[in-house]
Amino acid sequence: MTLYTIITYSENFAGILNQITAVFTRRQVNIESLNVCSSSTPGVHKYTITCYCTEETVQLVTKQIEKKIDVLQARYYTSDQIFIQEVALYKLSTPKMLEESNISRTIRQHSAKIVEVNETYSVVTLTGLPEDIDSLFASLESFGCVLQFVRCGAIAVTKNRRELLDEYLETLGVNH
Repeated sequence: MTLYTIITYSENFAGILNQITAVFTRRQVNIESLNVCSSSTPGVHKYTITCYCTEETVQLVTKQIEKKIDVLQARYYTSDQIFIQEVALYKLSTPKMLEESNISRTIRQHSAKIVEVNETYSVVTLTGLPEDIDSLFASLESFGCVLQFVRCGAIAVTKNRRELLDEYLETLGVNH
């Protein structure tokens, strides 16, 4: 099984997310992360979906997504074809941080940032690769100081010079 990232563009209509996720359900593919946001093309939303599966399965899923009426384009990528990042927040016990100096050292070693400190808790943020997020979590968890942990779905851009959607829309003669 390989981790694939499927980047999909659609018009901004209600119900499209449900249609896209239903494709994964029908194929019994678990979505690892999902991020939806507006794209650089006005009126178009970008879906970044990661999943573990075979290449045959990701090809089928991508083709089925692209067949949806309001989907403009769907493409799948491996990690060497895209730049991918996540953002995580770690809520830590301030008393434990004060008694264990290695916690602050660990935060600095991972290039994370402390964004809030009060007498009860401290909030740390890290932007990085999924394995960076996991590594900091494991390190902080070993100190027993993690009160809460949350991460966003992956965001990604291709290593192509331009968005493939822009090139596709140009071939259709669509101004964006």
